[in-house]
Amino acid sequence: MSDPTPVIPPGATLGILGGGQLGRMVALAARSLGYQVRVLDPDPGCAARPVVEHVLAASFDDAGAYAELARHCDVVTLEIEKLSLAGLKAAARFCPVRPGWELLEIIQDKGKQKRWLVEHGFPVGPFRSATSAAELRAALEELNSSCFIKSCKGGYDGRGQFESTRADQAEEAWGALGEQPVVVEQALALEAELSIMVARSPRGQIAIYPAALNHHEHRVLEWSLLPGPIAPAIARRAEEIGRSLAEQFSLEGLLAVELFLVRGPSGAELLVNEMAPRPHNTFHHTEVACPTSQFEQVVRAVCGLPLGSCEVLRPAAIANLLGNEGGNGAPFADALAVPGTRLFLYGKREARPGRKMGHLAAIGATPEEALARVREAKARLSK
Repeated sequence: MSDPTPVIPPGATLGILGGGQLGRMVALAARSLGYQVRVLDPDPGCAARPVVEHVLAASFDDAGAYAELARHCDVVTLEIEKLSLAGLKAAARFCPVRPGWELLEIIQDKGKQKRWLVEHGFPVGPFRSATSAAELRAALEELNSSCFIKSCKGGYDGRGQFESTRADQAEEAWGALGEQPVVVEQALALEAELSIMVARSPRGQIAIYPAALNHHEHRVLEWSLLPGPIAPAIARRAEEIGRSLAEQFSLEGLLAVELFLVRGPSGAELLVNEMAPRPHNTFHHTEVACPTSQFEQVVRAVCGLPLGSCEVLRPAAIANLLGNEGGNGAPFADALAVPGTRLFLYGKREARPGRKMGHLAAIGATPEEALARVREAKARLSK
């Protein structure tokens, strides 16, 4: 009997839907393993362009382009959720697409994602869905507190969001978010923001990185620590949630799970915020902390290779470089003079305010030392 999930060995061709910085870093890991790489992206000069064999420049709405990419690949994965379900189905006619459209259909709609989590017994904060300004007003009145209103489709790093403290802001928020379906989330008193990264292969092997501790400024990740200095019971609970989600989804690839740590009636409690079926900004430090980075891990997972070790050999921290912090002319030599620090630039041609241009990573004897080093390195970029 033939193996239903054969290994896709080095030398084969990996397709990536999306050629941004995540696609670039996955491609670099794939090339180290000996794979050929092809990318579909609307920008022919995308960040992944210099490190792949071919960029198919096409809209993410072009199902025919997905099929064309898959015709030349042995397996296809993704670095972005904003993809066409019809395109994913078209690609799957020619080679495995991992993860598949069924998972994307749930995750790319924030309202559907929240409802799925509740239906499957995962903890989330109070929320409501709204498909009109009137429903939005009713949701704000019912939650009766400060809320974050988020577009169900698209939006990241604080985009596609509106913070509201009053029900009479419903019309303003509805218009600001494009008069499209939204999810209304009650603001929570957070003790910490964490994330967990789980990998699962088509054969069902699972590997989980320790929970990361994350800090955001203006809803954009500023820095992240691995492992997060959190209570062992909280770390175990985060891993339990990640494993259970991967198994429920029959995941093939990576799943990042953003978590809120709050203080409930019976003590500390973890709530699921959002999920992303791809490499994630909060696990970039795996490149310096772990034997297997998240980028190599996703290649292993979707190709059916044995998953790599997620052990943290040395605590690490990362700090994002936004806009001119990562642009040409920044004093990178000064930053790299900080011991244990590395620089990762994404090859983007234009630095714009808020645009992720790269990140710094640092190792240390403790997570706190790693964080101090990476923050010092970043501070030197603005002197």
